[in-house]
Amino acid sequence: MIIVTTDYVPGKEIKEYKGFVKGNTVQSKHIGKDLMASFKTIVGGEIKEYTQMMDEARQIAIGRMVEEAKQKGANAIIGTKLTTAAIMANTSEILAYGTAVVVEE
Repeated sequence: MIIVTTDYVPGKEIKEYKGFVKGNTVQSKHIGKDLMASFKTIVGGEIKEYTQMMDEARQIAIGRMVEEAKQKGANAIIGTKLTTAAIMANTSEILAYGTAVVVEE
């Protein structure tokens, strides 16, 4: 699956638009990791546990978006965007979305 943030796939002609596709996941913080993160906020620096959690969440959301595009018969997704939002205390949602298309092989 070709995934791009642009409204076209460079060097490829769009043959058909299949429509909007999306994938999301909501992740919650692990209490043990949350305690370690609290200590990190005191001394500063990257909170690697959260970075890893959000990276995994992005991969899940993108994977779900790709599956939806495949179900529609697409071989590419254009205009891809990622958003994040707090859903409730200690949870975050990652949403991946774009337009499923068929491009020339």
